[in-house]
Amino acid sequence: MAHDLAEIAKERGIQYFLISYVDLFGVLRAKLVPASAIKGMQKNGAGFAGFATHLDQTPAHPDTLAVPDPDSLIQLPWKREVGWLASDVYCGGELVADAPRNLLKKQIAKAKARNLQMKTGVECEFFLLARDGKSVADVYDDYPKPCYDQLALMRQYDLIKELCDYMLEMGWGPYQNDHEDANGQFEMNWEYDDVLKTADRHVFFKYMTKTLAEKYGMRATFMPKPFNTLTGNGCHMHVSLWDGERNVFEDEAGELGMSKLAYSFLGGVMHSAADLCAIFNPTVNSFKRINAPITASGATWSPNSITYTGNNRTHMVRIPEANRFEFRLMDGATNPYLSPAALLMAGLDGIDNDRDPGERLDINMYTDGHTLKNVRKLPLNLLDALRLLESSEVVRAGFGDGFVNSYIKLKMAEWNSFMSHASAWERLHNLDC
Repeated sequence: MAHDLAEIAKERGIQYFLISYVDLFGVLRAKLVPASAIKGMQKNGAGFAGFATHLDQTPAHPDTLAVPDPDSLIQLPWKREVGWLASDVYCGGELVADAPRNLLKKQIAKAKARNLQMKTGVECEFFLLARDGKSVADVYDDYPKPCYDQLALMRQYDLIKELCDYMLEMGWGPYQNDHEDANGQFEMNWEYDDVLKTADRHVFFKYMTKTLAEKYGMRATFMPKPFNTLTGNGCHMHVSLWDGERNVFEDEAGELGMSKLAYSFLGGVMHSAADLCAIFNPTVNSFKRINAPITASGATWSPNSITYTGNNRTHMVRIPEANRFEFRLMDGATNPYLSPAALLMAGLDGIDNDRDPGERLDINMYTDGHTLKNVRKLPLNLLDALRLLESSEVVRAGFGDGFVNSYIKLKMAEWNSFMSHASAWERLHNLDC
């Protein structure tokens, strides 16, 4: 595509640009810039106070500059005079080390140096809630086993259709939409692509879904576990590795049709899964999904152990066919840039160190997982996950001390804030202790 945003604005009738970046907590930040000013912004970036967002900066830092990536441009299908742009974040003339998109691009460069490219597809689950966020928007969506419920799906047809139509218009290749396992929960799938392109689309999909839900008088949430009795929001990621046009995960002679390199990559992911859990599952609420009791539907659809399998959805990693694996640990709160960066970093470590993923398990983990011995468990809460991340040699080597220290610092502040508040549950159970 042409890279002169001022010219693109004239050709497409764009009047304003949203110059945006995602901070460490996954929050989408933006400046609205008139097309008349985009030339300067494309060269120098839009200025932000990084401390005012979730970046590890102080009020004394110079401007954080978001330099838009023209290749990421998306013209808002519902407001075509506005163009959205993902950005690379700088401060003091240097790339900000803890900015998530920068971190992903650094891992992409490491893979490229090995003539490798990661491609990903994401399955984004979300709830449609009443405007106040306290209940499912559709009062008739109360069936105890609601997955793929056609009636509930079609009651939200107007919103789902509008979202899907826009993805078709943008060339994402959407191919199925469904009502998920919880009341009020939905999932929409589009074609896999280069990891950076998928990450940018993941960011935009969340923004688009929330925006259009508001138009229909609802609130969309990707919160991992908004209701105690319902299945949580996962964000499953399908991963493959390529050398040009060749999928290097494929090998007809390999177990389940997967190559030795694929199993080394998977070995790295298995090795570091617990250490990276604070990135894949970044909130206090995340661990209520991972370690949830069985819901009314009959399953949680989330792992609590570090295991892999063939085409079996009760494990952390599933190999559905001989060209990719599905990583089922991440939840709806995961950062669209940090999560694939973490997977790629761990996978490259696995290749470099020829890590063994261990024995494939084909049992039903929900019913028979308790019979296994020596299977590693995922952390039980965010504090445990942060401690594992902080002490991980692999993560520090792959991401650098700067990122790890910044992430731990900001997330520990979040944990301490959580611990400083007494909950309704605590008052109910401990008031008369």
